Amino acid sequence: MTKIDEQLLVQQLSDPKTQRKAFETVVREYGERLYWQVRRIVLTHDDADDVVQNVFIKAWTHLDDFHSDSKLSTWLYRIAVNESIDFVRRKKNQLSVSTDDVESGVANQLMADNYFDGDETEAQLQEAISRLPDVQRMVFNMRYYDEMKYSEISQILHTSEGALKASYHIAVKKISDFFKQHD
Repeated sequence: MTKIDEQLLVQQLSDPKTQRKAFETVVREYGERLYWQVRRIVLTHDDADDVVQNVFIKAWTHLDDFHSDSKLSTWLYRIAVNESIDFVRRKKNQLSVSTDDVESGVANQLMADNYFDGDETEAQLQEAISRLPDVQRMVFNMRYYDEMKYSEISQILHTSEGALKASYHIAVKKISDFFKQHD
């Protein structure tokens, strides 16, 4: 991502004359990062594309709700996480099967996905991550893949840094145990 002046971008987003052009910059600058955050939650390329599109639609329609009390990127991540969680819950409800049934085939689903470029170990890691509770999965993904600070994750998930650290360490332990069991 290129270095952008977020304050200037926020000013442009609040001005009707520059809003559309500024939002194009938002999509260009944050689109890929948000895609990968969403993809790690919903897992498939097509679903991630749909969710990211919804994220940008929601961001566009709620621009007036952004008041610069947090960073623009944090606000976008919060929308992406919430949209991803909602998507996963809707999908589980539509399938109306148990969580274990949905999550047990994650590695197989990923290996069959034409857009998945990882190996079997990466697919197994994604399977282990998919078995984590929602919050642990979010914290692990943001910390491990996005290398976010706990303070940033705290703003996105609205929880304390201490709770996030505990969630991350529990998630790492569960993932490690998963690999030991499947060795």
